[in-house]
Amino acid sequence: MRNINKSFGPVDVLKDVQMSVYPGEVTALVGDNGAGKSTLVKCISGTYLIDSGDYLFEGRAVHPHTPRDASALGIEVVYQDLALCDNLDIVQNMFLGREKHHGPFLDESGMEEAAGKTLASLSVRTVKSVRQRVSSLSGGQRQTVAIAKAVLWNSKVVVLDEPTAALGVAQTRQVLDLVRRLADRGLGVVLISHNMTEVLEVADRITVLYLGRSAAQVRRQDVNQQELVELITTGGLSGRTLPTTTNEVPA
Repeated sequence: MRNINKSFGPVDVLKDVQMSVYPGEVTALVGDNGAGKSTLVKCISGTYLIDSGDYLFEGRAVHPHTPRDASALGIEVVYQDLALCDNLDIVQNMFLGREKHHGPFLDESGMEEAAGKTLASLSVRTVKSVRQRVSSLSGGQRQTVAIAKAVLWNSKVVVLDEPTAALGVAQTRQVLDLVRRLADRGLGVVLISHNMTEVLEVADRITVLYLGRSAAQVRRQDVNQQELVELITTGGLSGRTLPTTTNEVPA
């Protein structure tokens, strides 16, 4: 995303925002409430159309007009509310709206096999059966199912919106490990979080937004927690100038 601008009436929500996501890496997107994170994600997902700027995917300009367009590119978003149906089982949730058919009938065995393989490929071992109803799952298991649903469709970029916000310690550990495994599989992962400890643990790169502008794009090793908090709260650093990754070309 280069020089992205988005306004709602007279309000400029995003102003010349920059963000790059790389395959095989976790890019954390951080900022205070109102910084523009959600709006940027909705621009990435095709929910909002950008007013101006360049949206490049695999080196070429793209113009997703709907979330379906973004999905066709290989971009999936897991929102904080997860968008799972409690009354359906794991398989039904993972294929909701994209069901496989065998003639006029649903291909239940094919969907069940694909769901099981996807969970296994992510080293998910806490789910006893893919035919469990989502209502019976813990918060961490639900988050896992939502992420598995996103990667089921040969995704290339997965955006995770506050995936650990409502989880306990053990469940948070499971989800953070899963985030790293997604990157290790070669996906580009965008992690939105207010938890700086988690960000510094799992991220390879960090993009900071401040009042709708890009405050920094840095590698994880180039910033510490105190500096990250200062960037989020003031939009800059008083002590030094950070090296930037803005001009790097994604692989």
